[in-house]
Amino acid sequence: MGSGSTELRDRPRSAVRERFDLLVREVAKFGAVGALGTVVNFGVSNLLWHTTSLQAVRANVIATVVAIACNYVGFRYFTYRDRDKSARTKELTLFLAFSAVGLVIENGVLYAAIYGFGWDSPVQRNVFKVLGIGIATLFRFWAYRSWVFRSLPAREAAASAESFLDTEPERPRPTHRVG
Repeated sequence: MGSGSTELRDRPRSAVRERFDLLVREVAKFGAVGALGTVVNFGVSNLLWHTTSLQAVRANVIATVVAIACNYVGFRYFTYRDRDKSARTKELTLFLAFSAVGLVIENGVLYAAIYGFGWDSPVQRNVFKVLGIGIATLFRFWAYRSWVFRSLPAREAAASAESFLDTEPERPRPTHRVG
């Protein structure tokens, strides 16, 4: 057990582990922006449901559009701020196209609940809104990371990472010895 376990800890992390760690951070940032967008979405939809005579799905579409606008800002400047910024028009066009598909998924679930099954109480609306947002979020995560906020080419990403490492002081790693 002695020096063998210390040698394992001192080895650099594998490429798979590093990619997994990056994915976990991306999911956490995506979730933070998404959580804020969800609060906006629920706030606007419930405000419209309770203060206007708009039909439930129409009000929800408006709420989803407001949340999409908030989310774009969060994704571009927080979650994916290190991604390619060279084609903003294309990025925004793709973002809006995939967001529209997510809007249809989210509101399709709500529409089916209300007009297909007659579940139209405020609690039922919110339950099916959560379900619709959940399904649409899975689609949006895949679409945004795959098509909208593309990774930088490998050379640019490596240069960016190296410049970051040059400014970060190296932290000593604690060593644990088994005696």
